[in-house]
Amino acid sequence: MDLRQVYTQIIKEHNGNGYHKHHLKAPTDSKEGVNPSCGDQITLELKIKDNVIMEAAFTGYGCAISQASADMMIDIIEGKDIHEARKLISLFMRMIRNELTEEDDIELLEDATALKDIAHMPARVKCAVLGWHTLEEMLP
Repeated sequence: MDLRQVYTQIIKEHNGNGYHKHHLKAPTDSKEGVNPSCGDQITLELKIKDNVIMEAAFTGYGCAISQASADMMIDIIEGKDIHEARKLISLFMRMIRNELTEEDDIELLEDATALKDIAHMPARVKCAVLGWHTLEEMLP
């Protein structure tokens, strides 16, 4: 199995698993994100306590990339403080723009590295960054 197939499998798993796709009980923050070019939509919910993202979830609909990316993002940010989450958002955005070259930094993105080739598909970039932009707008 080549690397492209592995990445495709990771995206399929995150799109289909639904682990983070639900409403939170009593979220402290909630924000809707929409990609007007294709209609993808998510609502991101967070429970933040003492500047730490204790729990996160999302609901919505859209293509496999937007839904998988949101799921991957939540895997990475839960348990992180807001400063760490902002760093991860920056790393992801740099990766998507094909500006991230430090392998150690790429590893911090865990499964989200499966989306790094999206940089070569400009029409899909907005799909991949939807959840990340929504999170960025939410954080204090």
